[in-house]
Amino acid sequence: MYRTFLSWRYLVTRRANFIGVMGIFVAVGALILILSIMTGFLDMTRQMIRGGLSDLVVTPFTEGQLREPAEELLAVARRDPRVVAASARLVWWGMLGQGGDGTHRTERLFSDPAFGGQGIVEMVGVDVATPVRALDRMLALWLPQLGLPYRPATIQDELDTTGLLAALQRAPLAGRRSAPVQDPLLPFALPSAAREREGRPLEAVLVGERLFHTLRLTRGEELELATVVPDLGGNLAQSKRRFVVAGTFRTQDNDTDGRRLYLDRRVLADFLNLRSGDDRRLLDYTEIVVKVADYQRDAGPLKRELSEALLGAGLIEGDREFGAYEGQVRTWEDFRQSLLGAIQNERVLMAIMLSLILVVAGFTIFSILTMMVIEKRRDIGILSALGATRRGILATFLLIGFWNALLGTALGALAGIQGARHIDAIERWLSSQIGYQIFDRSVYYFDEIPARIEPAAVAWIVLGAFACTLLFAAIPAWRAGRLDPLAALRYE
Repeated sequence: MYRTFLSWRYLVTRRANFIGVMGIFVAVGALILILSIMTGFLDMTRQMIRGGLSDLVVTPFTEGQLREPAEELLAVARRDPRVVAASARLVWWGMLGQGGDGTHRTERLFSDPAFGGQGIVEMVGVDVATPVRALDRMLALWLPQLGLPYRPATIQDELDTTGLLAALQRAPLAGRRSAPVQDPLLPFALPSAAREREGRPLEAVLVGERLFHTLRLTRGEELELATVVPDLGGNLAQSKRRFVVAGTFRTQDNDTDGRRLYLDRRVLADFLNLRSGDDRRLLDYTEIVVKVADYQRDAGPLKRELSEALLGAGLIEGDREFGAYEGQVRTWEDFRQSLLGAIQNERVLMAIMLSLILVVAGFTIFSILTMMVIEKRRDIGILSALGATRRGILATFLLIGFWNALLGTALGALAGIQGARHIDAIERWLSSQIGYQIFDRSVYYFDEIPARIEPAAVAWIVLGAFACTLLFAAIPAWRAGRLDPLAALRYE
């Protein structure tokens, strides 16, 4: 009983102990706050570098040859119960021509470092079941009013397979010009201001938010695209056409939003206008994108099994003995493997470097308790004369370190968690007070400062603070327990 009483008494009466408490408080609070912010940054970066990639991407690798129809690959993919949706894509590269208002738009395009001075853009043709979705919306509105049962239509297109729907609905970044589509479920519906050209309406195109901002476009404006496509004879054929800007999308990947255009896949295939000798289209799709029900659990096994099924059906190339060629069926992480590895290394290095703060706080506790043992040598001698054992004296001073750790970690954990939860509001308030923008959201392409609190990380920080404090407190406590009672009583 005397151990607890004396340890608390020594803690309260000697104010230097509160320096140790403050050291642990700052260390734990800073660790939780910084680790939460960095975890949020890394998670957001992981989400950003994914861009418009789907869970799985199947690339047949039959460049310059007739491909099997996309429907055959889609049928094999959709047959697996772990697949939520699958759709075809046509990806090609082109260049932007002049806008409707002259050459100054092209100059802005070429001066933007995102295009490397060349103005090259990625054209992605996607399938969106606009008629089916329009009919399904009408049935959802009228059938319940007529007392008839309504079952949503089963649609497997780009909106079900990738994050395009979320990109169409996402709010624009502060300070960026954008023009969200009029209806995200019908993204290629022409704006009311769209004009006809040569007796037919122009086709719609969706423009990345950053590209839209760079070119200072408006919804309904014409945009010229040009590209070259090799034919079966190896000759290059040039194609040029004007499209109407139907709206913008934002994937949160700065690079993707600065160079990608979405078109209807059939429109893009017609724009490329390549057919083989038997009138079969040479370039109708370039990849199949697949969405998995549980990515963490199913992506790996499904990647292997889907490769075997497609190879067995003769829909992708490979070797019967060794399997499909590498890269024909890939997860989105395979596309970003080097970046994801760098992110994981940063996370580990950050945790190691930040843990040194706890070591500094531990040295503070060690110094304070060492001075206290020297000052309390006479008290230690009196306690020994009254019957206190060496173990009891050691426990008394070790408990002082325990109280330091308890108070410091409790207050630090509370402050760190609350700070991480409200870090964006705190930053905005500080920026308004000092008149300087501390966190420039346009630089990081974030709407707010990301922060994610990991309960496991908080628990490890608290346990680490206790372990570090008690470890450094054990040395002066052991010295106190080893003091000779007679020599301690003679100490002046």
